[in-house]
Amino acid sequence: VLYLLCLTIVTACFTLKPNLLIEEYACLQFTDVGSAFSQVSLQFDSYSDGLFYHICGGTIIDSFHILTAAHCILSMDAHLYRAVVGEHNLYEYDGSEEFLPVERIVVHPGWNGDLAKGNDIAILRLASPVYDNGYVAIANLPYPDQTLPHGFTCYITGWGLMDFGGSIPAILQESPINVVEHSVCSQPEWWGSIALKTMVCAGGDGIISGCQGDSGGPLNCFTDGAWRVHGVVSYGPSGRCNQVKKPTVFTRVSSFQDWMYSVRPSPLSHVSKTVTTFLLLILSLAKRWRKCFILTPNNTLTSF
Repeated sequence: VLYLLCLTIVTACFTLKPNLLIEEYACLQFTDVGSAFSQVSLQFDSYSDGLFYHICGGTIIDSFHILTAAHCILSMDAHLYRAVVGEHNLYEYDGSEEFLPVERIVVHPGWNGDLAKGNDIAILRLASPVYDNGYVAIANLPYPDQTLPHGFTCYITGWGLMDFGGSIPAILQESPINVVEHSVCSQPEWWGSIALKTMVCAGGDGIISGCQGDSGGPLNCFTDGAWRVHGVVSYGPSGRCNQVKKPTVFTRVSSFQDWMYSVRPSPLSHVSKTVTTFLLLILSLAKRWRKCFILTPNNTLTSF
């Protein structure tokens, strides 16, 4: 069986530079989605006609926020996106899905559209929270600056192409993929200098890789007693996805913890906001009540 890990954004695979072709992608095969409950299908309404289609993967990192790749952001108009969680079959309603509108988009300030420069990471704020319906889960994050050893087995999930030039699969796919340490991935015959330390490489064996449609999706690894999202699918080779010594490259989540926490409010902030609004309402009503009923010097109530 040929395992192709295709997780990415539509057919618009971007090139890095005229002389350096790199595609944003993903490709895969395997159907065990038990460990993929934090997976998101990021969908885009390109014609503002209410019809959404899958462009990228993503990961639930708390009840209001989705982690994805910066290159998945085709427009800064949040209303053109929705996050579908609990998704299994893209083309059928399974009853497990939640369709959540996006309220705000935050792209890393260091992202300039050049995949080789890194910072390919973005966070989406949802207009309403993810509801725990038994088919979704919040992903654990790695420890700050945590790295993975060479050969460590992780999993890539998504709806990316099953082979280059093929079609997006209906069913969420999953496949094991082995980490390639930076000292190897940055060698000239691999990715060379464009493999940064803020990235994670995995695959490169000519068998398993990401491909178009997987971009923005997670690299899930079991570390420190829990499944954690260690990477966000960023790019791979132009042309055939599963090339030898051209592994899938992920944005390394552990390199961006400070930024992620800076753009995400405290988990209780939305509660605090609600409480504050309620208290302000009570105060406003109290002021109105005080104006309506004022004690006069003869201790009688006067209504105005």
